[in-house]
Amino acid sequence: MEDQAAKLRQMIENRNLSHGKEAAKLQNNKKNTSESLRIIAVTSGKGGVGKTNFTVNLAIALSRAGKSVLIIDADLGLANVEVILGRSSKYTMMNLLNDNISLETIILEGPEGIKYISGGSGFEQLADLSMHERVLLIKKLYECEAFADIILVDTGAGVGRNVLDFLEAADEIILLTTPEPTALTDAYAVVKACRVSCDNLNIKLVVNRIYDENEGIEVSSKLITTTRKFLGVSIESLGVIYDDRNMVNAIKRQNPLLLSYPDTIAAKCITVIAQSILQGCNLKVKRGWRDFLQRLIFSR
Repeated sequence: MEDQAAKLRQMIENRNLSHGKEAAKLQNNKKNTSESLRIIAVTSGKGGVGKTNFTVNLAIALSRAGKSVLIIDADLGLANVEVILGRSSKYTMMNLLNDNISLETIILEGPEGIKYISGGSGFEQLADLSMHERVLLIKKLYECEAFADIILVDTGAGVGRNVLDFLEAADEIILLTTPEPTALTDAYAVVKACRVSCDNLNIKLVVNRIYDENEGIEVSSKLITTTRKFLGVSIESLGVIYDDRNMVNAIKRQNPLLLSYPDTIAAKCITVIAQSILQGCNLKVKRGWRDFLQRLIFSR
């Protein structure tokens, strides 16, 4: 009996030791994931410049490059990510306030392995949440770290408070514009608003719907020079996307461009931009997903 008891105790100790090692391994993996996670907010000064379409196709390009990508649709109440993908969601982020609904329930599968969360009108409700609800929400959203290497936040257009909240919380910002004067003026307004409310700005510029290389260079240089001269803010060009009628055709089909017309010029441009994001040498300290959530939810 004593020998059996001793063996039993040894088995329990070995099991606990094994579980302890597994727990430590999982914790280390989680820490490594958190440290490498990139949170990129995609924004624009005005609507209609192709922001959500760009975000979805960028996610596919990044996924094809071997990254796990999660899109958070933060374009309030519009659910445009779902429209581009030709899908619909039963749940939005605010359903996480229900104790019986987990993060896995609201994360939806998209093409090429990408995942997305529908925001619906949820983000408009953040300011009205109780402290208990905020804690519950952020606790569940923390788990996004386990689902992605890169989180793309598709913000609304303009410089409203909800948009700026996301830009302040993100580590990186992609500012999308077109060559039209109104789009450039509104893009400048975004940089100006960010300068006032955001620390350590890391803004990359993408010019959409250009007709030739010279136009892309001219538009990018003009905005970069103006923001540096009058705002003291340095932004960098991440790339350009050529005007392509297949982009419109893909939207009508509710099937992303990189799936419908993978060999078209605009698709190739977005693929190059994805590679620039992954191989860029302008490295900055990333504050991580948890800090992003803390600043977004508890700063209101």
